[in-house]
Amino acid sequence: MAMLPKRMADELYHDLMSSEAVREIRREVRAFADEFVAPRAYEIAHRDESVESFPRDVFDAMARQGIFRIPFAARDGGRGLEHRVLATATVCEELAYHSNSIAAVFDVHCILAGRTLERGSDFIRDRYLKPLINGDKIGAFATTEPLASTDLSPKAVSTFARRDGDRYIVNGQKRFISNSPVADFIVVLCRSEEDGMVELVVETNQPGVRIGKPDRKMGNRGQLTADVHFNDVEVPVERRIGEPNQGLRLALATLTFGRIGIAATGVGMAQSAFDHSTAHLVSREAFGKKLGAFQHWQFRMAERATQIENARNLYIKAALRMDLGVEFPEPEAGMAKFYATEAAGDMARDGVQIFGGYGFLRELSEDGSHYKVEEIYRDNKISEIYEGTNEIQRMVIARQIFGKELVG
Repeated sequence: MAMLPKRMADELYHDLMSSEAVREIRREVRAFADEFVAPRAYEIAHRDESVESFPRDVFDAMARQGIFRIPFAARDGGRGLEHRVLATATVCEELAYHSNSIAAVFDVHCILAGRTLERGSDFIRDRYLKPLINGDKIGAFATTEPLASTDLSPKAVSTFARRDGDRYIVNGQKRFISNSPVADFIVVLCRSEEDGMVELVVETNQPGVRIGKPDRKMGNRGQLTADVHFNDVEVPVERRIGEPNQGLRLALATLTFGRIGIAATGVGMAQSAFDHSTAHLVSREAFGKKLGAFQHWQFRMAERATQIENARNLYIKAALRMDLGVEFPEPEAGMAKFYATEAAGDMARDGVQIFGGYGFLRELSEDGSHYKVEEIYRDNKISEIYEGTNEIQRMVIARQIFGKELVG
């Protein structure tokens, strides 16, 4: 494994908002990621998607380390942290520093599936949440459909759950469902004529459940996504999370938490690209001087350092508001999500430019060398799209300014 670059955030960023417990989580997860994620990051980022290529070894290592316990209350086997939303987002940043795929697997498993399960009954939490926290089972979360992604209104969601006594009969199709090729269960948003929008837990080995082959993506190749088909799948009512017609609100609250996590991954990727680029700028020479001696790159990196500072502060503030009990911490969550992921895109693009031709390569055939900025450039793009596109985040913020009546 190549030597890791100097962590510039340790010199440039002064965290005045996180508690000592959260800062300890950062130190713990950083040490874990340096040991277990960094050596696997290149292979994870460059192998084509398949069930066999899923980084199960890293997933299992996270379980052994207790990282899946960080987001959850003590009653369910979690660590019971006071600021568990912020601690969870901090995990996302530290994992994404080395691999956005691994951060995304964690996000879907713990934030999207886990956070929703946490709202369920004792039966739901015992049967699904506790094995998820232990890492014994892998969770997935399904809202997106071929014709319903950002729009999750009842008229747009076509996955249908017909109530039949003490069970639902589910039919429909979900798309881009992360973790689904390896998941043991999926939390599914459905529309029911009798009960409105509902969140149901569907076990992937049930009759009528069919999961497609993993999609072939531009980036985030270690985060497997696929279509999931439901054909007359029987789901007992006891596997409904929450009351009838609460499904959409549960999904939106979970996705808001997810946006904070994605903002944190943007910061992780931006910081990684910044650190790799800084190391190159102080070592590479052109025209008789170091690249970092050129004022263009001095000013540009000063701008990027400021962006990363602001992005980290935004996600920390959004997370702290959620930890204080604000279910939808806007505008901070929307601001953090679009600002941080676009900061990562800006920094990755500059990183490729800083490395020049080397930054454009997946691998140099002459000696097998490779450079992180190319991977980040590909991996970050999806972060500007999923968990609510950045255009939607701007609309959410605009509603705070002008009101829903004007913005829509």
